[in-house]
Amino acid sequence: MAAVDLSIHPGHLARRLQQAHYLLWNVMVSEEITSPQFAVLNTLVDEPGLDQRTVGERVGLDRSTMSEVISRLGRRGLLDKVRDPQDGRRSLLRLTEDGVRRHRKLTVRTARMNQVFLAPLSATEQEQFFELIRRVADAAETLRCPGESTHVTAPRP
Repeated sequence: MAAVDLSIHPGHLARRLQQAHYLLWNVMVSEEITSPQFAVLNTLVDEPGLDQRTVGERVGLDRSTMSEVISRLGRRGLLDKVRDPQDGRRSLLRLTEDGVRRHRKLTVRTARMNQVFLAPLSATEQEQFFELIRRVADAAETLRCPGESTHVTAPRP
């Protein structure tokens, strides 16, 4: 049996892309705050007071990963948990002042990193890249969580 061409295997290319992103993130953005942790900070800047499950859904993190991210951000003093006044079983998440400051710094750095990361593509190609990768990611999400699709697809003819 002949070797397969890995240049047309999406998983292989996605792994290489993730490796490049991880390297750039550590060099240009932060060695302390990971990309998923930044996604949580970013979500809470946009929507303060969400519960952990909702934040996890917004950023695409499973429950156990989300729990670890929240613990780490809490230990670093970047977010607080407060009991939901309407449902005492649930905690709501809010960034601390330090969390807001850290998010602001990281936002500038991520913008620079994204420019470097996407530099091989023209502006039009970047738009196409985002459209295509979002479409594949959305489809993959429906495989992971059947019945929980957050987007509507057109019926097939």
